[in-house]
Amino acid sequence: MRTNERPMSQQDFLNSVQHFIDTATRHLDLPEGLAERIAQCNSTYSVRFGVKLRGRIYSFEGWRSVHSEHIEPVKGGIRYAPDSDQEEVEALASLMSLKCALVNVPFGGSKGALRINPADWSEDELEKITRRFTQELARRDLIHPGRNVPAPDMGTGEREMAWMADEYRRIGSSDAMNQNACVTGKPVARGGIEGRVEATGRGLQYAVRSYLAHPQTAPVNGKKSLKDMTVVVQGFGNVGYHAAKFLAEDGARIVGIVEHDQAIFDENGLDIEAVAQHRATTGSVGGFAGAQTVPSAEGLTHMAADILIPAAKENAITAENCEEVHYHLIVEAANGPVTAQAEDCLNRRGIVVLPDLYVNAGGVVVSYFEWVKNITHLPFGLMDKRQKISSGTAVVSALEEIAGRPLQERQRAEIARETGEIDVVRSGLEEIMVRAFDDIMRSKSELKDATLRTAAYAVTISRIAEYYRAIGL
Repeated sequence: MRTNERPMSQQDFLNSVQHFIDTATRHLDLPEGLAERIAQCNSTYSVRFGVKLRGRIYSFEGWRSVHSEHIEPVKGGIRYAPDSDQEEVEALASLMSLKCALVNVPFGGSKGALRINPADWSEDELEKITRRFTQELARRDLIHPGRNVPAPDMGTGEREMAWMADEYRRIGSSDAMNQNACVTGKPVARGGIEGRVEATGRGLQYAVRSYLAHPQTAPVNGKKSLKDMTVVVQGFGNVGYHAAKFLAEDGARIVGIVEHDQAIFDENGLDIEAVAQHRATTGSVGGFAGAQTVPSAEGLTHMAADILIPAAKENAITAENCEEVHYHLIVEAANGPVTAQAEDCLNRRGIVVLPDLYVNAGGVVVSYFEWVKNITHLPFGLMDKRQKISSGTAVVSALEEIAGRPLQERQRAEIARETGEIDVVRSGLEEIMVRAFDDIMRSKSELKDATLRTAAYAVTISRIAEYYRAIGL
């Protein structure tokens, strides 16, 4: 099916992103034409290639869009989905530029997709398809450690990134020393970084904490703590699972999980690990013991809760269902789950939206850490590990001398413990997420009647504009 014959949902997604950009730029004093330049994708490449599988040639179509090269390399995931198209990829690439600028990560924005249902193919077949796609991208420098660095997205993960990195190495390049930095999201054993798999969900946890801790944000249903808050999660993939797990660890009750086929609810709270095990065994969250199972289409409107986390795809909340959702805070773990029209409706109803370009930035932040690790060829935490252990031991000795008695073993272990790569990654991610939210709230205080999304867009567009001014545009 041709792009212009496909459903309009992805076009709506692109229109929403452009609408949010336009809304924010009206608050800013930009040179004439610069706002339009920032809103547009620089280039989108469409590739079609064949792979011999099952005794015949199968054809595949993919895209890689580069939104802005105001700073290089550009960065963004590659998704495998049967309904992907050019409009979706361009909208996602735009969000990547904005996201990187918001959290002050020195990347431009890019995004890629392959129109494919991974479930239709065996692992060996997916590897052949992925390697061929990598070859097509490499020919156009759309995978390169210093120009364009893909990462996992919906339908892809560490396995696909390992295949891509290996194929890029096999093809060979002039930058042989840094070949491993051509993609991020690799397995740790293949040059990845600890904490990358959990990164988006962990970043969401820090985003929610930042919102609740800030003195100028409104309470969520009268609460400023996650303890006993009720949460519904839409999408139980990598991001949704980790978001649910980490918020539950902070004391929230996950009362609903909405998947593509069925949804489950329990007002007393769901055991996230048990649900994950049930789905791994049965293939669905439906039928989980002790929970009520309802059709997926009713999932977002079935139960009122304090927080909704849409962690699936774009256009989850639209003009058609925005009056029927009953939450106090919507935390956008997915890209573009709330359309522009729906946001107007939610604002009118007093429902706060914590926007995607902030909430799900954890993935690109930790991807940046991985890229830096690959470029520097130096593991995180290596250089000062022994110094920190010595410092911790010295602190323990000083405290015991002051107290006149030995500390409990648990206290000694906590103060003097070794810090590993995962500790450095989590610490860095939390610091970046806290700073970014402070920037959003500062922007919101300076703009009249701005939503959190408009304030976030204003921060990031201003930063991209500064990049353009610095190069004389």
